[in-house]
Amino acid sequence: MPLALWALTLSAFAIGTTEFVIVGLLPTIALDLGVSLPSAGLLVSLYAVGVAIGAPVLTALTGRIPRKQLLIGLMAIFTIGNLLAWMAPGYATLMGARVITGLAHGVFFSIGSTIATSLVPKDKAASAIALMFSGLTVALVTGVPLGTWIGQHFGWQATFLAVSLLGVIALIGSTILVPANIASSAPSSLATQLAVLKKPRLLLVYAMTTLGYGGSFIAFTYLAPILQQVSGYSAGAVGLVMLVYGVSVAFGNIWGGKLADRQGPVRALQIVFGLLAAVLLVLTFTAPHPYLVIATVLAWGAVAFGNVPGLQVYVVKSAAIDAPDAVDVASSLNIAAFNVGIALGAWAGGLIVAHLGLMATPWIGALVVVGAFGLTTLAGRLDRGDAARNGPAPSPSVAREMPLMRGER
Repeated sequence: MPLALWALTLSAFAIGTTEFVIVGLLPTIALDLGVSLPSAGLLVSLYAVGVAIGAPVLTALTGRIPRKQLLIGLMAIFTIGNLLAWMAPGYATLMGARVITGLAHGVFFSIGSTIATSLVPKDKAASAIALMFSGLTVALVTGVPLGTWIGQHFGWQATFLAVSLLGVIALIGSTILVPANIASSAPSSLATQLAVLKKPRLLLVYAMTTLGYGGSFIAFTYLAPILQQVSGYSAGAVGLVMLVYGVSVAFGNIWGGKLADRQGPVRALQIVFGLLAAVLLVLTFTAPHPYLVIATVLAWGAVAFGNVPGLQVYVVKSAAIDAPDAVDVASSLNIAAFNVGIALGAWAGGLIVAHLGLMATPWIGALVVVGAFGLTTLAGRLDRGDAARNGPAPSPSVAREMPLMRGER
């Protein structure tokens, strides 16, 4: 693989770290800035809102900018956003910095696959995409726990400074290594994207994505305070628990992909959503027990991102039938739906913490995931009805080439 692809992977690693590391630092940030936990949780919500806006809207608006220039500009914005977070004198500035980095995140992953595939022969396109998105997986396994540890020992600002340094390295690498003559496809207009949103079956998939991710993030956003206030772990130990979670996510993502290949996306999603709802419900009872909560977090990581492959494949399969001229747009809107779920989940989690307490977040999150299970079951019934009337739909080859990691995904 060319060195330029490794520069993209490092960028993905830095972006994935800054997105999720905030979860392990919420109690520290809330205490230092003198805000409530629900207010600190909005740092997760508004970042995800930035991604959701950046992915479809800003990608359309920047479609005519040369890819290398856009890539370098995005990494510069990402780095500046994290430097602002490092120097933030208060809550409002930190919130603004999070939104800025979220906007850069959304556009980066929208154009990342195009850039990655342009760097290799066609027969290595899927491998190139997988390598770039592996930066997200590595971020969950190493970047997030390491960033949490840095924040616990040197202050949360130090975590954002460290991510800024990663952004500078990735920016320099992209400037030197990424070729200037990257071909780009015709940009998708906002009108094209809005047309996709008029397709009921695609809206059903986006709702599945939003509820599936949102339910998990109702509790995941407040995992650190649950571990400290309910399970009795020290602030320094949270990073180790995040490491356990990240390793489990890495295996769960692979397992989810294989499950979707064997069972088909709908059946795989039913299994994953069912297990995810069960794990969140179990967390309600195991949180007060230090050893049992670790086992629960391990199981949680295995299923929390296991729905990503099935959802991405299913949205591509559905788009090939309902919007064959806008499959890429439909896929990018599913990325936005992931982040809408994160934003709504973190926001709802804050309301739940404020009015019902921390330990209401797992079981309410489980109920939301049950809603995703119900929508998935409905989608399966509609598919069977279509097959009975029209015969089975051909499986688009592009579905087999979709990257298995979120975003990007």
